This record gives sequence, C-alpha cells and structure tokens, in this order.
Amino acid sequence: VQLQASGGGLVQPGDSLRLTCAASGRSFSNNAMGWFRQVPGKEREFVAAINWSASSRFVAASVKGRFTISRDNAKNTMYLQMNDLQPEDTAVYYCAARDIKHYTSHERDFDFWGQGTQVTVSS
Repeated sequence: VQLQASGGGLVQPGDSLRLTCAASGRSFSNNAMGWFRQVPGKEREFVAAINWSASSRFVAASVKGRFTISRDNAKNTMYLQMNDLQPEDTAVYYCAARDIKHYTSHERDFDFWGQGTQVTVSS
C-alpha cells in the first residue's frame, strides 16, 4: 500500500500549484483522505480533508478560499489545488488516508501516509 504525493515545486507569491496523491496497492475509494503540511521545527498541520465520496470536504481556515481538495476514485487519486500561494504556505505537503469513510482533521486518525512533496513559495 503506497501513497505517492507529487506536484510540488518552487513558485512565486500569487502562483498556483496542483498536488496529486496517487494511491497504489489497494483501492482507497471507500476511504477518507487528507492533506497535511509541515515546516521544519514545527508540528505537522492539517490542510484539508475529503470523505470517501467527495460529498463532504473541509479545509483549514488558513487556506480557505485558496485551496481546494478533490478526488477521483476511478483513478485512485486525490488532488489539492492551491491558488494564490503565499510564502507562509511553504512546507512539505503530505497526503494521508484513513481506514474509514469519514474525514477528520486529526493527524493521529490517519492510517496511511505518503512521503511528502516540497512546496516553496518565494519571490
């Protein structure tokens, strides 16, 4: 079972990026999934989560209105569309999945984790 996060990079303030989390080894179509981020020296921070059917989503206040979480169960893939990126969004972004259908914002409730992708926002 593997979650592979990709799509990070170096961008300027105001730019956009789309992160992708590709799952392999099993289907995650019945699992809630989420994105977290971490800056060196700080705890991992919740960014967004989505339930198994995409009928319910939740994003952190710090990214609300700029980030959108989505998923394509046919492709076993989750996305994070990030618009109007700011320097404070710089972090390693991790994707994660729960072993149940409904989302949470608590890191400890996620059972599977990807390796992370670096997002750097700098002028």
